[in-house]
Amino acid sequence: MRNVWILTLAQAFAACGTLTMFAFGGIVGTHVAPLPALATLPLTCTVAGTASASLPMALLMHRLGRKPTVIGSALLAVAAALLCAWAVAHANFWLLCAGGFLLGCNMAVVHQYRFAAVEFARPDEASRAVATVMLGTLAAAIVAPTLGGQVRGLGGWPEFTGSFIVLAGLLLVAALVLTRLDHTPVHREARQEAGRPLLAILREPGYRTAVLCGLVSYVVMSFIMTATPISMHVHHGFSAGQTTSVISAHLLGMYLPSLATPLIVRLLGLQTMILGGIVTMLLSILIAAFVGQAFVHYFLGLVLLGLGWNLMFVAATTLLTTTYASHERHRAQGFNDLAVFGSQAVASLLAGPAIETLGWTTMNLVGVPLLLLALFTLRRLPTAPATALLRS
Repeated sequence: MRNVWILTLAQAFAACGTLTMFAFGGIVGTHVAPLPALATLPLTCTVAGTASASLPMALLMHRLGRKPTVIGSALLAVAAALLCAWAVAHANFWLLCAGGFLLGCNMAVVHQYRFAAVEFARPDEASRAVATVMLGTLAAAIVAPTLGGQVRGLGGWPEFTGSFIVLAGLLLVAALVLTRLDHTPVHREARQEAGRPLLAILREPGYRTAVLCGLVSYVVMSFIMTATPISMHVHHGFSAGQTTSVISAHLLGMYLPSLATPLIVRLLGLQTMILGGIVTMLLSILIAAFVGQAFVHYFLGLVLLGLGWNLMFVAATTLLTTTYASHERHRAQGFNDLAVFGSQAVASLLAGPAIETLGWTTMNLVGVPLLLLALFTLRRLPTAPATALLRS
């Protein structure tokens, strides 16, 4: 588990990149965007960077190995954070979008940490490895909004400039931590076999279900979370501190359950865990749409949204790793992340116009059909998906 914990520590620093953007990018965007509807575009660019880089980075890891790729990506993210700081200081909206895009590209690599962790673990410890790495994001969820908020006025620069300067330092630490990572073990036969074409992998019911459930969990979560700071801070007059506390609680809801995820998988199984995530996210939407818009409603709704995402995403990731052979992993993982984060990019892009035109109540209801689609697909999956293709 040594390498799993190295990846966890690295993720604690590296994940601060997108979390800082999601915590403050929308607020900064409302001040520097040329149009109110574009306020969330820096966040969308971050997700677009993740989506567009997912497959190329997975293939790059296949060619160069995971270790040099993750270190190089972290160093690129340092430059991206400094670009964001410069953009905030000079109120340059388009450079902020560019910096967000590059931070997203690094996050495409950070998302691969969970797959790297599985490769360092025994097959029966796959869910534990995934959940352990996600604990790193739990630490980032605590550090990024809190530290970023505390240093937002650093040096007398324009607000939130200091947040991105400090972020650059955190990303540099991530690169240093990753130098201690061993090279990912790859069996000789995995190097020799080409593996099935992607279309053949897509015919696996388990693979399709895992991709769809991961996709839906991210789309619904991102759509609502991206709009939350605008709804709270801009439309309903909550303070920046109150808005940040809700986002922080949401992030804790996303990653704190990872402490218990391996136990939940053993007790309930992957399909029941995904079902629990769907129900929890639906409950979050019902609170937002029909209960109210007081601080407590935002707080409770966003915590439940994060919890539902965790249950769905961890279980979907674990299910995904049972549907391909070791020599097919980069192709299968890369396509999964391309689908998941490409869809998330569209969701975050639509969040700004949706909150402006539909309002908070109606836009939450958009997620209901997607969750019902995931439920329908899950019910069609055999109770015990075959694990014959579990990596050797």
